[in-house]
Amino acid sequence: MNAREKLIEGNRRYCAAGYDARREQTAKEGQHPYAIVICCSDSRVIPEKIFSADIGDLFVIRVAGNVLDRHALGSIEYAAEHLGCSLVLMLGHTGCGAVAAALSGHAAGFVSAITDDIRAAIGMETDPDAACRKNVLHGVNTIRKAFASLPELEIAGAVYDIATGEVEWL
Repeated sequence: MNAREKLIEGNRRYCAAGYDARREQTAKEGQHPYAIVICCSDSRVIPEKIFSADIGDLFVIRVAGNVLDRHALGSIEYAAEHLGCSLVLMLGHTGCGAVAAALSGHAAGFVSAITDDIRAAIGMETDPDAACRKNVLHGVNTIRKAFASLPELEIAGAVYDIATGEVEWL
């Protein structure tokens, strides 16, 4: 089975599972997420599973290395101002390939835009776990500066351990 067939089959199983009251409710009444989560695109990092959240609970922004650009900041602004989210969580993770690429200095093409941002965030750090934490804290500080006019918005950082499933709040 190729990738497209896997997606098609997965959606068939999802729909065949039957009635989903929460899906119906959010389709009719709109989304009202309680938190914004900025995380890596890594397929092992699934915020809805990590935090046992349901449809409509989290407003998730995913990009490799959980780096921020104007699009991500605009998404945060939308979720905070228009959807009423009260928390922004910058979520890094152990074993991050983007952080590893930044540390190795071996990135080319479009990936270099991500690793350049991470290198600026981590400075001279060489330890992967410490670099991950620095990258998260850099993102937290960027968000705090960008949304200083929204003091009611809680901004936090955390690191997800891909082996244990635990989240360490920074």
